[in-house]
Amino acid sequence: MRQLPLADPGTPDHRSAARYLLWVARGQKATLAGGMTFGILWMGSQAFVPAVLGKAIDQGVAAGDFERLLLWTIVLFGIGVLQALAGIMRHRFAVVNWLSSAYRTVQLVTRKAADLGATLPKNLATGEVVSVGASDLAYIGNLMEILARFAGAIVAFVVVAVILLSSSTLLGLVVLIGVPVMLFCLGPMLRPLHKRQLAHRDAVGELNSLGSDIVAGLRVLRGIGGEDSFSRRYRRESQQVRGAGVQVARIQSVLDATQVLLPGIFIVIVVGLGAHFALRGELSAGTLVAFYGYATFLVLPLRTATEMADKLMRGLVAARRVNRVLSLTPEIVDPAEPVRLPSRGDLVDPVSGIRARDGLLTAIVSAEPDRAAVLADRLGRYDDSSEVRYGGVTLAGATRADVRERILVSDTASQMFTGTLRGELDPDGRRTDDELMTALRTASAEDVLVALTDGLDSDVEEKGRSFSGGQRQRLILVRALLADPSVLVLVEPTSAVDAHTEARIAERLRDHRAGRSTVVLTSSPLLLDRVDEVIFVAEDRVVAVGKHRRLLETDAQYRRTVTRQTEEEEVHA
Repeated sequence: MRQLPLADPGTPDHRSAARYLLWVARGQKATLAGGMTFGILWMGSQAFVPAVLGKAIDQGVAAGDFERLLLWTIVLFGIGVLQALAGIMRHRFAVVNWLSSAYRTVQLVTRKAADLGATLPKNLATGEVVSVGASDLAYIGNLMEILARFAGAIVAFVVVAVILLSSSTLLGLVVLIGVPVMLFCLGPMLRPLHKRQLAHRDAVGELNSLGSDIVAGLRVLRGIGGEDSFSRRYRRESQQVRGAGVQVARIQSVLDATQVLLPGIFIVIVVGLGAHFALRGELSAGTLVAFYGYATFLVLPLRTATEMADKLMRGLVAARRVNRVLSLTPEIVDPAEPVRLPSRGDLVDPVSGIRARDGLLTAIVSAEPDRAAVLADRLGRYDDSSEVRYGGVTLAGATRADVRERILVSDTASQMFTGTLRGELDPDGRRTDDELMTALRTASAEDVLVALTDGLDSDVEEKGRSFSGGQRQRLILVRALLADPSVLVLVEPTSAVDAHTEARIAERLRDHRAGRSTVVLTSSPLLLDRVDEVIFVAEDRVVAVGKHRRLLETDAQYRRTVTRQTEEEEVHA
């Protein structure tokens, strides 16, 4: 039994939708071959049933030969057993093939999303990615599942063709030509169905994006009284999705009805011709029953063929969506010949002149507060144009994994996820309870833990929405502290907490990170008063370095930035 998820889903061929589907099929060729083998046995055994019934009627019933009747009955029973066993195995392989392709696809998309990082939301809406995981992988799984039945349908058609032509050339040709003609008649409906499916898929992706945006900004919408406006917009988009779905259903219903009508007309024609030949004595009663059975049976391969065409088109649409994700390139890529970063050293940005000295608690104050996140991205190599060096080695020359291991940036956009609080704070499960409690104390988050019924094993809701803004901020700080990187870059880590809590965090942070580099981008006087060194940046250049109190006395621009005074207020004071 294959273990899912796969240890390594592989490197996909995403040059086109067809190439991606072929790549998926090659990745599970063994189970596909098994499914096709049992699919051929399953449908092929059904193809022999009319022939056996005809022989039993002619040689047993009509001839009054009980032994021959018993013989053909035993043969029919054996075919039924073979069909049942083959059907069970075909279904098992079908489930494995569906799950393998679906899991492989979701693993690839998830891995790509993690690799892209901030690049993904810049190029694709959240709803589009959600739709890939919610529906597209199912369509790809459905295509892999039907391949076994389609192979069986082809073989069954060939078997029936040989039997029919050997019994009656004319009726055999009627059946063999009639079935492809019926399939051809269904073809014109498949193209518009494909277009409508594509339009419906686009509408679903847009609706998911809108829903994600509304949920993410619900608190803001309520604050400005915009719930009704966005509710009306969501209802309007929903009706468009419904309309697109109805358009798909209309042509799908016509296709399904035609799949019943055309075979019904065809069976009437075959039976009529067969009865005519039987009355003329050219066909025996058993052969006539066999021909009727074949005409009825061939409806199954016909429906399987049209289902295959439908699922193939859906699979191509889904693969095209998957390829949109897989073809994206991250803004930051690893160098061809990476170098290894040292275990410690100064973090230096030649562009701005920032130097965070090894082992110190350094604060960076920006005269333009909105530039703090930009500085943090540069120091953590989230900006590929960065020339930042760590221990004398340029970050751009190292792999992203190496940089992330050495330098951790925790900013105001950091999120919490569902799961237990323990797993949220320590995803790798490397920390002891004592270490967890120490980090919680440093972040002054003991009160959060006390309020939870199950302590560290309590469940965390999506994005930590059961916590207040200050509680989430402190828990995110705990998670960053437990990661224990060589350099920890914190962007406004106490902006959502009260002054007393901020003072405790400022006092404890130095001791917790003793001997390791910590960079705090903030303008909070409580934090600035307790750091080893303050670097003041204006217009992306370092303009002053020193202790907080000395800079307050000697640098007017720094004083205005920290105290939020205007020049006029300062002169007045």
